[in-house]
Amino acid sequence: MTTDIDIARSVELKPITAIADTVGIPADALIPYGRYKAKIDFDYIETTRDRPDGKLVLVVGISPTPAGEGKTTTSIGLGDALRAAGRRTIIALREPSLGPCFGQKGGATGGGRAQIAPMEEINLHFTGDFHAITSANNLLNAMLDNHLYWGNALGIDPRRISLRRAIDMNDRALRNAVIGLGGTAHGIPREDGFDITVASEVMAAFCLARSLDDLQARLGRMVIAERRDGTPVTPADLKAVGAMVALLREALQPNLVQTLAGTPVFVHGGPFANIAHGCNSVIATATALKLADFVVTEAGFGADLGGEKFLDIKCRQTGLSPSCAVVVATIRALKMHGGVARPDLGRENPPAVAAGAENLRRHIAAMRAFNLPVVVAINGFVSDTEEERMALRAALAVDAITPIFCTHWADGAAGASDLANAVITAVSDTGSLPFSPLYPDSMPIQEKLRTIVRRIYGGDDIALSPRAEKQIARIEKSGFGHLPVCVAKTQYSFTADPERRGAPTGFVIPFREIRLSAGAGFVVALAGEILTMPGLPRIPAAESIGIDEERRITGLF
Repeated sequence: MTTDIDIARSVELKPITAIADTVGIPADALIPYGRYKAKIDFDYIETTRDRPDGKLVLVVGISPTPAGEGKTTTSIGLGDALRAAGRRTIIALREPSLGPCFGQKGGATGGGRAQIAPMEEINLHFTGDFHAITSANNLLNAMLDNHLYWGNALGIDPRRISLRRAIDMNDRALRNAVIGLGGTAHGIPREDGFDITVASEVMAAFCLARSLDDLQARLGRMVIAERRDGTPVTPADLKAVGAMVALLREALQPNLVQTLAGTPVFVHGGPFANIAHGCNSVIATATALKLADFVVTEAGFGADLGGEKFLDIKCRQTGLSPSCAVVVATIRALKMHGGVARPDLGRENPPAVAAGAENLRRHIAAMRAFNLPVVVAINGFVSDTEEERMALRAALAVDAITPIFCTHWADGAAGASDLANAVITAVSDTGSLPFSPLYPDSMPIQEKLRTIVRRIYGGDDIALSPRAEKQIARIEKSGFGHLPVCVAKTQYSFTADPERRGAPTGFVIPFREIRLSAGAGFVVALAGEILTMPGLPRIPAAESIGIDEERRITGLF
């Protein structure tokens, strides 16, 4: 059986200077990391600021299932197909996290003939960006605890420290911890814990920063603790910002790699979409738009999570405006949303496809709520039948959607040519309304959450815990009520229950905790049992990863 990694190794990659040249990036603007990856220098990025923007295409998925949807693979296939159609194209993606790579998901560089490379390096360490973000976060923690140890001149209340340590790994044992044990020489004992790096506010601020100056300002205004009198404590108060930015300086420069077909790809930043805002960095997206006719980017998980956050947080803060949205699904995943068990997905079942299409239709409606033209891409499997495709066409006809069936996994750009043509047509539609966020800044936080639940998830209402109500009151009293909200909930369902697939109705989303991310510029609302530090599955992917006799990495795909 030919695997993704076999296909990747069968392609001779081009030098990264040749990839840069296809979009006009000169060799002296590159900071090489080996032969096939490089960072783009800040000074060159500054020279592009006044250029007009290309078209931004946002790729989202349906509610994910174990059957697979292939959103990243489709983003890559679409980018290759647009370039093959004669459009100067750049793909802008997130960096993979080591946590899911060694956990359940595996690598995150696409698949088949629609991959980015060098895949092993991108999935494992890459250019060290995540390590820099982890280090900056943990330096701040160390300086905070050091301040407590040396007398606590700021009057910090150790019971009101919201900052947590971070590690780019799934490790449930670190969710809650007690630190400073061992006597007076070893610090001040207090409760603490770890978030996965991609859920940290440092990651969020990093990905939303437009420049080093903007990053410094965002880090400086993070609220990490409170004094005994209730006033906020920031990294600026601890004089930690300069050292943090020094650690992040090189990391903030976008990374350039390539697809197997030679299309340029910016891979930079990587917040999770179920517990953070789920988008690649602003600086990478904005730079790509200055260099290309089309920029294909993706938001994590479904339109309800990553898509909504991309539009209500990233676009709101930066002025980015997508020209269309592509919603990705598979026949297999739709059957699962239609009630078919995983072992039976290979059997033809048109009624289940039609039933599962309700999940897809709700994601289409979510993107249309922002006035975006929508294209539906069906990532094909060999088990798909024409009867199932007919059932899907009929189910989507009510929304005036004609699904585009794609074979980019097997055929690369040629398998996504119809999708590329549909996107070109969609972005040329001058009759569509301009993109608009879902709610105004002035709307109260509770109403922002209620609006998302009703208009995007299809739910009835929200339920706030007493703790969440008090937290919202304090956030609004402190002057942060204008910020957008970032819902942290399960990605597997529109509800807070991961087992409720399809398009459920008559549900309420319970919010148990509200966190202020003043540096990132949003408020995080935690729903249900969602956790900011994932755990490994019973059989983690790490058990199958290793090195072969030729010293090559195995088991990533």
